[in-house]
Amino acid sequence: MFSARTIIGIAAGSAIIAISAASMVMDMTQGPLEVSETYDAGQGTTYSITGDGGASHSMSVTAERFQMELASPGGGFSIPSTEFAGSHHVEWTHQESGRTLISLQNTGAGQMVVEATLTTSTDPILFAYRLVVITTGIIIIGFSLGFSLKKPRGF
Repeated sequence: MFSARTIIGIAAGSAIIAISAASMVMDMTQGPLEVSETYDAGQGTTYSITGDGGASHSMSVTAERFQMELASPGGGFSIPSTEFAGSHHVEWTHQESGRTLISLQNTGAGQMVVEATLTTSTDPILFAYRLVVITTGIIIIGFSLGFSLKKPRGF
C-alpha cells in the first residue's frame, strides 16, 4: 500500500507540523514572565523586554549595592544609571509598544537577587516563521505521498 519512503515522509512531516503548531499555541497562551534569579558579586545582567502599549511590569532587586539603568519606549519611565543600596522595587507601564532595556550590575560583596513580573508580547515574525515551518511539513507529506503512486509504463 504505502512504501517505506512514504511512511517515513508522513511521519517526518507530521512531527514537523506538530512541533511547530504546539510552539505556536504555547506562544499565544503565554502569560506574564516570572523572573527569579541570583547573581554573585561583580556579576551583571541585561533584560530586553518587548511589550505592547499599556503592558505593566514590576521588578524588585535586593543586594548590598547594585547599579541599575532602565529605559522604556516612548520617552516613558526611565532610570539613568544609578547606584542603589539594599532593596529597590520599581513598577512601570509601557506608554507605547516597544522594547524596554534594563541593565543591572552587582557592585556589592554579597549576592544580588532579582525578582520580576514582566508582561511580554510575542514577536510577529515568529508567528510567520512557524506558519512557514507548518507549510514545509505539509509539502513534505505531499511529496512523500507521491512516492506511493503507481508508476506509468515505461518508467
